[in-house]
Amino acid sequence: MIAHLRGLLLDKHPNQAVVEASGVGYDVVISVGTFSALPQAGSEVKLRIHTHVREDAIQLFGFLTAEEKALFEKLIAVSGIGPKLAITVLSGISAPDLIRAIRAADIPMLTRVPGIGKKTAERIVLELRDKLDGLGTTPGQDPKGPASPVFSLDESDVVSALVNLGCQRAAAETAVRKAAAELDAQGFEPLFRRAMELLR
Repeated sequence: MIAHLRGLLLDKHPNQAVVEASGVGYDVVISVGTFSALPQAGSEVKLRIHTHVREDAIQLFGFLTAEEKALFEKLIAVSGIGPKLAITVLSGISAPDLIRAIRAADIPMLTRVPGIGKKTAERIVLELRDKLDGLGTTPGQDPKGPASPVFSLDESDVVSALVNLGCQRAAAETAVRKAAAELDAQGFEPLFRRAMELLR
């Protein structure tokens, strides 16, 4: 099984990277978060790999961080969640936020991911809440990361989504503040759409 790839990044898309190693191009499925952190095509890249074998296909799933790979492997161990849905979850919610959502049993946050209903979200929390030891904290750092401006729940979710799509955090925060000031009724979808318009 392939567990690690180091080579030339030939191409990248929000859900795919092509990495050439020893003359072979490997098609790797990635999350939006990994895509956002990848260097430009033509650069050297190192990806942690999960090899998924089915009767009709072998798929490679790649991650820049050990934490994201560990979360992916925990997610696919949950009944009803396959690799494709696990990647969707990691694209919709950053790894640190996902860890916090599971630990806090934040069902509303989990169900914002397409394909995750209330029952599936509850199953994720039930099966993984006590299996996240060692994830979400770095020695010597606040587990919540550096301090950032205070946002409402919806605003924080929009910032996270924009960052996962490749926007710079500072620009995303500015756009969300402007969108929130313009809109009378705040909610995830209208805030997200207006913030995206402001970032164009």
